Amino acid sequence: MFSSLRRAASAAAIGAVLLSAGPLAAADPGIDAENKVVTIGAFTPVTGPVPFYATLTHAAEAYYKNLNDNGGIDGWTVNYITKDDGYEPARSVAVTRQMVEDDGIFALSAPIGTATNVAVLPYAREVDLPVVGPIGGASAFFVEPTVFPLLPDYGWSAASNAEYAIKTLGHEKIALLWENDELGKSAKRGFDTYMADLGLEPAESIPFDVKTTSFSPHIRRVANSGADAVILFGSNANLAAALKAADLQGLDVDWFAPFFTADPSTFKLAGDLLDGVYFSSWLLPVSSDVPDIAAYRESIEKYYPDDPVGVFGLNGWSNAAIFHKGFEALLASGNELTRENLIAALETLKDADVGGAKGVTFEPGDHRGTRQEGIIQAKGDSFELVQPFRPYPAVVFDAKPE
Repeated sequence: MFSSLRRAASAAAIGAVLLSAGPLAAADPGIDAENKVVTIGAFTPVTGPVPFYATLTHAAEAYYKNLNDNGGIDGWTVNYITKDDGYEPARSVAVTRQMVEDDGIFALSAPIGTATNVAVLPYAREVDLPVVGPIGGASAFFVEPTVFPLLPDYGWSAASNAEYAIKTLGHEKIALLWENDELGKSAKRGFDTYMADLGLEPAESIPFDVKTTSFSPHIRRVANSGADAVILFGSNANLAAALKAADLQGLDVDWFAPFFTADPSTFKLAGDLLDGVYFSSWLLPVSSDVPDIAAYRESIEKYYPDDPVGVFGLNGWSNAAIFHKGFEALLASGNELTRENLIAALETLKDADVGGAKGVTFEPGDHRGTRQEGIIQAKGDSFELVQPFRPYPAVVFDAKPE
């Protein structure tokens, strides 16, 4: 009898606690309301063909370590779990399922890779798992209800480069060198659309393989076209090789490249030849004195002192910041701490500063988070913002994602 009374009293006490907890009482996995801990996760290629991508994950981890050391998210601590997927899409799905079913994560935050994130989408959709800040570029992300990306479509960035070359520098004869894969093809779509809208023809449009190390034939074609500006969408190694070939052939043009090549590692590859190159970038320069970017530099020095400070790391840091902003908005809403309500909270972000990005906006049915870019130029041994952030050219940004 007494044990029955104790059980009844205990049940009543628990019920009272749950009632008093209000909106926090009903919560999805990953939420420990009593201890104010939220558990999230990411897949990352510790092994496999791109282990250097660990720099991205280290920066995301540094973001959460720094956040937790400074009071967390309104007193909530972030438990950030990462698992190796070897950059294999099938393993990405498997470890995500493991993190959901065994670790009870609330969301993915800054998972690495385009193909790997695309592979995880069906499962994420099935369990309503938010994928916040996937570090990859795919048009499908922009309309996926559970996905909140920062990285833009490369077509928008290529159009931004072309816009600066034409409207600010006064060039009309522009050549495009593009990596013959989805990265380069996306850039080509945006570049071609923007040029056609202005009634201009590309001076040249030349594909290349990602493994290309000699750009001599490409540069000869550019020189013969009479181009006065070249936009290259490929790796930092591709850019360095093209600059060296242009230097050998005496080609004097303005060069443009995507944000991820505005990195100290490119200086090591290209040396003084990088001086003067322009980059369209959704990230502010790593050298910026903006508090969020200063915090990035300081946190890497503190938590991962062997990692380079550059655009790669700032990318990971900024993508981690999206979950912070979203969970903060969820707590402020007073709604139950569920994945569904996290998605709704993220869709209230408007013109937000997120890590090194500015003007980030998510809306229901439109998750194009990064809606503007600045133009950065390599000067000496640093990168400087030479054009403030402005919206992407409407003709490419407003086009329906493919």
